[in-house]
Amino acid sequence: MDLVSIIMPTYNCGQYIAESIQSVLSQTYSNWELLIIDDCSTDNTRYVVSSFKDPRIHYQCNHKNSGAAISRNTALRMAKGKYIAFLDSDDLWSPNKLERQIAYMQENKYAFTYHEYSEIDENSKPIGVLISGKKHVRPFDMWTCCWPGCLSVMYDANVIGQIQIPDIKKNNDSAMWLQIVQKADCYLLPESLAKYRRRKDSITPTSIWEKIGWHYILFNQGAHKSPLASTFWMIANIIGNSYKKLFYRKRLK
Repeated sequence: MDLVSIIMPTYNCGQYIAESIQSVLSQTYSNWELLIIDDCSTDNTRYVVSSFKDPRIHYQCNHKNSGAAISRNTALRMAKGKYIAFLDSDDLWSPNKLERQIAYMQENKYAFTYHEYSEIDENSKPIGVLISGKKHVRPFDMWTCCWPGCLSVMYDANVIGQIQIPDIKKNNDSAMWLQIVQKADCYLLPESLAKYRRRKDSITPTSIWEKIGWHYILFNQGAHKSPLASTFWMIANIIGNSYKKLFYRKRLK
């Protein structure tokens, strides 16, 4: 069984992180390491993590509050696994997530994959929403829309190599996918294998102007494009994400 390195940045998620860790412990695939990078939480996150005694769980705290990009980069440098997966400290995996996704990648010789997932509220109750995506995501597709949800991504580090992302405060996971898709196309596993938590205090920008601003920064600072090219890809990405929301965000009965 190949080792899977699970990247989990966290900040003040003490009320959620135990459930997230438990969803990893419940995996039917057992050869994993969970790399938790705490961005100087001021709540009880450290205490909650310390209550888990499994040697596969590794906890490290940043020297100063630095943001999710720096935390993810730290964990990526620590990772020893053939496969790299991501789980934010308030989201959840289904028990067979790792087993199913690794089998899918090995059977098809894919190096970069994602899968469907559903949404839950702050109390872990289903919202009745399923997020799917494009079956085959090529570089142009990824530049025009962020298809994968972070909690659904897995890639083969032997093929992709070491990834480090620019220090941008939002959309830093999208910056990562833009790098990876240059080395391997991304493929959808059409199974819902995770739960994304919708929170009122989420750092995801809510106003249209915030979204426009952070999309520009993604391409200008995250992908190092010129102002003109960044503006073009910003517009294309906003249109693409609207298309995804319209056709791939499904209401469950």
